[in-house]
Amino acid sequence: MTESVQTFTPHLTVSDARAALDFYSRGLGATEVIRMPAQDGKRLMHAEMQVNGARFFVMDEFPEVCEFHNGLKWSAPETLNGTSVTVHVEVPDCDHAVARMLDAGATVAVKPWDAFWGARYGQVVDPFGHAWSFSHPLPGQPA
Repeated sequence: MTESVQTFTPHLTVSDARAALDFYSRGLGATEVIRMPAQDGKRLMHAEMQVNGARFFVMDEFPEVCEFHNGLKWSAPETLNGTSVTVHVEVPDCDHAVARMLDAGATVAVKPWDAFWGARYGQVVDPFGHAWSFSHPLPGQPA
C-alpha cells in the first residue's frame, strides 16, 4: 500500500533552514521527515516537516540559482522585507498553539480572540518572518 500524497503543500524559504527546522519542531511539535543538504554543506536545498498529519517543505535561500529559472526568486521574508502568505493550522486549542510558538521564539501578531466567524483565532510571526495563524471552533460552532 502506498502512502497517499498530500495535494497542497506549503513550501517555505528561510534564511537558516537548519534553525527553522529546530524552531518548527519546538514551536509546532513538527517532526522532521527528510533533510537534503546542498552541495555547499551549509544550506538545505530541501527539507520536509510533518505536523497534524500534514507536511510542509522548508529550504534555504539560493539567490545564485535565479539565473537558471528565468529570474524567479525563492526569497526568505527577511530578503523581501515581509511575507505575503499566512500558513493556517487548525488546532485543538488556539491559545496553547500560540503560546507554544511564542515560547519557541515567535512574536504575536494577533492575540487569540473569539472571532466573529465562530472561531478562537490567533496569529504569530516566526523568527524567519513567516506568518502562522491558529484557530479552533468556538463551542456551539461546527468543527
